[in-house]
Amino acid sequence: MIDLYYWTTPNGHKVSLFLEEAGLPYTVHPINIGQGEQFKPDFLKIAPNNRIPAIVDHTPTDGGAPLSLFESGAILLYLAEKTGQFIPRDLRGRQETLQWLFWQMGGLGPMAGQNHHFSQFAAEKIPYAIKRYVDETARLYGVLDRRLADRAFVAGEDYSIADMAIYPWIASYQRQSQRLEDFPHVQRWFNTIKARPATVRAYELVQKVNPPQS
Repeated sequence: MIDLYYWTTPNGHKVSLFLEEAGLPYTVHPINIGQGEQFKPDFLKIAPNNRIPAIVDHTPTDGGAPLSLFESGAILLYLAEKTGQFIPRDLRGRQETLQWLFWQMGGLGPMAGQNHHFSQFAAEKIPYAIKRYVDETARLYGVLDRRLADRAFVAGEDYSIADMAIYPWIASYQRQSQRLEDFPHVQRWFNTIKARPATVRAYELVQKVNPPQS
């Protein structure tokens, strides 16, 4: 059994996507970041950077005590290695997957996150900052679009943790002032993942944990 410490953000969705795809049993522990629950001492013991997601695996493969992990990329890699799923076993395929996982962690996520902040949440709308991050987000979409021009998924023909890491950030494309029609290969890839039954189940958690306010 895995405890998932989760909120309905792109990073939170990454781990629920994996758990649903792999069919691993898990219990959701909502961490309402809008109410500051990420700063509670019990959560900080698991996630010292006070960010979601985090997990506790009660059955690690070494047979030892429960293992806690924070950082979404590290969690995806751990779960992929534990289950032997969604990461290639061959050297080159594995490195392709890891490169794009880290591309999301170091590029798309931070840049799109700043895009969200300055365009949606900042008390003062700063045109320079908004343009900077909208433009950089568009550049990264272009990188992804070129990558997907000749392959089904980011690391090749098989769905992987790289796709799971990237998809939730692309799902917020409208908030990032992007149009999927401008990136046809990304649009095709996005629609393919959106239709996967595990993706549907993962996003159904939103209605249970943090339903949109009418």
